[in-house]
Amino acid sequence: VQLQASGGGLVQAGGSLRLSCAASGLTFINTVMGWFRQAPGKEREFVSAIARGGSNEYYGDSVKGRFTISVDNAKNTVYLKMNSLKPEDTAVYYCAARIGYGYTPRVDDYPFWGQGTLVTVSS
Repeated sequence: VQLQASGGGLVQAGGSLRLSCAASGLTFINTVMGWFRQAPGKEREFVSAIARGGSNEYYGDSVKGRFTISVDNAKNTVYLKMNSLKPEDTAVYYCAARIGYGYTPRVDDYPFWGQGTLVTVSS
């Protein structure tokens, strides 16, 4: 399994970014794809997840209503559209995969990780 995250960058508060995670070695129908983030000096935290090929979506409380997760099954890619960005969204964002099991927001339950992409939101 390989996961390649991209799309991070510098954006002003209130702006938008779309992250992508290209996956290989798995199929989305039996995989939970998650996005997590880690800010400097903080623990990695759950942001969003999508399961069953896109039928079920999950969001952390801090991003509900602002972020949207989606999948393109043909491209084996998961996206995270981030709107109304805030300085506190600044972090390295990681995509992760959990194969053959149900949704969980726990970091330790995801065995496969991408390399991370940095999102910086300026005030």
